[in-house]
Amino acid sequence: MEIRPATPDDLAECQAIYAHHVLEGTGTFEETPPSLETMTRRYHGIVDAGRSWLVTTDDTGVLGFAYFDQYRPRSAYRFAAEDSVYVREDVRGQGVGKALVRRLLADASEAGFRQMLAVIGDSQNIGSIGVHASLGFQRVGILRDVGFKFGRWLDVVIMQRSLAGDYQA
Repeated sequence: MEIRPATPDDLAECQAIYAHHVLEGTGTFEETPPSLETMTRRYHGIVDAGRSWLVTTDDTGVLGFAYFDQYRPRSAYRFAAEDSVYVREDVRGQGVGKALVRRLLADASEAGFRQMLAVIGDSQNIGSIGVHASLGFQRVGILRDVGFKFGRWLDVVIMQRSLAGDYQA
């Protein structure tokens, strides 16, 4: 398993992974999978701003992808990042997501960010909550019933980890 910066050539596989999560899961509140063109615009928005968009690959292709961006666009948030991570369904639970988030923490710290936030769709998303907790994220809030998908109301869990410029991968 290799973790590396994504290239535009990886985006079709990233889009397919994400489409599965949109259509089958509650980790994202999107309900219609974005097109490859939309994913490409998102990718360029991240990397052109100097943020990381990573993929984990092996001989079978892209196993998962993750990126971070500034938490919110207002200037006061310029030292707070938010991560996003999505793993191919057939390799979930094998450490792919954890490895990606670990690398994002290091990258965000090197880029000068001081806090990393995880805004996790669905309070029942034990996989993502567990990955983040295992990397030192603390649960700092829960937004009750703010999403509606698959005929049910969903919470959002907010987790936070200090980077403080000294994260050790």
